[in-house]
Amino acid sequence: MFISLDPQSQRLICRGDWSIENLVQIKSDLKKVAWPKQGELAVEGEEVTKMDIAGAWLLNESLKKHASHGLKVSLQRFSEQAQALFALIAKQVAETTKVPVIERLNAIDRLGEATIQQALEFRDFLSFTGKLAVEFAENVFRPKTWRWNEIVAVIDKTGFRALPIIALLSFMIGVVISYQMGTQLRNYGANVFIVNLLGLSILREFGPLITAIMVAGRTGSAFTAQLGTMKLNQEIDALNTMGVTPGELLLLPRLIGLFIALPLLTMWANVFGVLGGILMANSMLGITAYDFLHRFHTEIPLRTLFIGLGKAPVFALLIGSIGCFQGMQVKGGADSVGTQTTRSVVLAIFFIIVVDAIFSIIFSRLKL
Repeated sequence: MFISLDPQSQRLICRGDWSIENLVQIKSDLKKVAWPKQGELAVEGEEVTKMDIAGAWLLNESLKKHASHGLKVSLQRFSEQAQALFALIAKQVAETTKVPVIERLNAIDRLGEATIQQALEFRDFLSFTGKLAVEFAENVFRPKTWRWNEIVAVIDKTGFRALPIIALLSFMIGVVISYQMGTQLRNYGANVFIVNLLGLSILREFGPLITAIMVAGRTGSAFTAQLGTMKLNQEIDALNTMGVTPGELLLLPRLIGLFIALPLLTMWANVFGVLGGILMANSMLGITAYDFLHRFHTEIPLRTLFIGLGKAPVFALLIGSIGCFQGMQVKGGADSVGTQTTRSVVLAIFFIIVVDAIFSIIFSRLKL
């Protein structure tokens, strides 16, 4: 045996070759020792013929385990080499870095941290939009520097290819509004006022708002994903190396194209929203298309259309700038692209609704 216990004298006697070749047998012998529960235990190594770092580590771990239960352990008569090994092991254990304990923040701390992060991100967004505005101002009177091919491509992707889904959605919105309002108006014999309600709601609110929300989900997310992927592939770094700014080649064409396309999409949505209302008013309330359009022309002022269309460019700048900003914030890996794309859509829809509410308050104060 490599180790034995003298229970009378409380001595643990080690003997033999304590090297890695005998590690399994030494471990088995250590398990067989009837360790005392308390008191002092002298560990003697006079009979140890050889000890390497593996044997010293195994003995040290076993002694440390039982010492933690209240047993006082002392090493005696070990060779200088063995003592040096024990000292080395003790030094390594002392220098081992403990895993830091992460303190969980309470609700107020988390709220404060989130507020600071959002404030810093908003500051970065203002800086981003300011730099784009300066770059646009520098190139606005130099049409030769404009990327006309990219602008036309953006108009095609964000505008022309979105016509079917915008038309279908707006048509269904017109049908739903006419059905819900028509049910109530019919109870009071005021069927004809469906024209006023539908015209105001579609041209002033639902047309530009629903179109902007659809474009935010369809186009804003595409901007973020495209720019984020380009950043991960270091294509934007390559542009900077060639002396071409990302704003000139990638960002401004997207903003300008969307600025042009969104008002046209809003007008398209208005047309199909009114068509849906005409269909439902004819089938549910008995108002013919001729009567509907005649009253629509006389009762709905032209400024209602202009108010709705005036919101579209603002929504376009919001969607484009947020989508491009979140795309430029991508870093790390593919997970970041998904995260920033989600943030892009959520933030764009949130600010669209906030800005629309602000417009409503301003127009109400101006009595428009």
